[in-house]
Amino acid sequence: MFEGKKYVYEVYKTRSFSKAASNLYISQPSLSATIKKIETRLGTPIFDRSTSPIQLTECGEKYIHYAEHLMDMENEFENYLNDFEALRTGHLSVGGSNLFASYVLPPLLSEFMGKYPSVDVKMTESTTNDLETQMFSGSLDLVIDNYPFSDSIYERHFFCREQLLLAVPAALVHGKQPEAFCLDASSIKDGSFENSAVCPSILQHFATAPFLLLRAGNDTRERSDLLLKNAGLTPSVPLKLDQQVTAYHLACYGMGIAFVTDTLIRHVPVDSNIVFYKLEPAISQRNIYFYHKRSRYVTRAMEEFLKIADSAFSV
Repeated sequence: MFEGKKYVYEVYKTRSFSKAASNLYISQPSLSATIKKIETRLGTPIFDRSTSPIQLTECGEKYIHYAEHLMDMENEFENYLNDFEALRTGHLSVGGSNLFASYVLPPLLSEFMGKYPSVDVKMTESTTNDLETQMFSGSLDLVIDNYPFSDSIYERHFFCREQLLLAVPAALVHGKQPEAFCLDASSIKDGSFENSAVCPSILQHFATAPFLLLRAGNDTRERSDLLLKNAGLTPSVPLKLDQQVTAYHLACYGMGIAFVTDTLIRHVPVDSNIVFYKLEPAISQRNIYFYHKRSRYVTRAMEEFLKIADSAFSV
């Protein structure tokens, strides 16, 4: 009954069918017929046609009252959509593990928030399993991870490639071959290490050394186990840790060998007590993606954040 409210409202404003028809660019008979249909649906007249100019009936006054409320809400929603399109409102929730939340997301979120200060932004730091649970439930819009989430459930957006490296306390490096293939942190930070050769038997050189592994349930641990298995090693593991950065710092203090990524080494201070080795590329190289649920509507805020991520230099 409010579908034709603009016609009723124009007659109400002008107090004349002829003036209203002219303003609406329709014929007067067509306007009269439209108003009559609305009145028939209501079961009572909206206008008292016996007066000049025409007046509202009691029901007509109520109709105009609610029509104005509806038009106000429509205008408000239209303004919201305009603001939403320009990202003057909205929200964005992004999740990542400790490494990504500490080093990768901050510059991306900072740029996004600087560009769209009115968007409500939330960042969640958690484990891969918990992040996937929150993404699946809809609590998180986007998750950055190196774990290959199911393609049938999640859409992925490539961010960058990273490599798993062997971080070895310098005091453990002995012999010509290990010394010839070792890398320092500066070559990893500037990317030149990518042109370096891989020592095919590097893990065997440290067969008796302790290894610092992450707890099960993440891609880094799975790849570490596979690399050790392929090398025929079952090393001593004095500590199992939750975070890659913790394993790295313990390795810097000589407590064992750790598997770390170039993503981490690019962001931590150089430590002369540690050296690095490249590992078997088929296992050590992996991609980092931003994920979102396939069935989820991709908001403008998500689109703009992914554009910023796409344009970011390699982490």
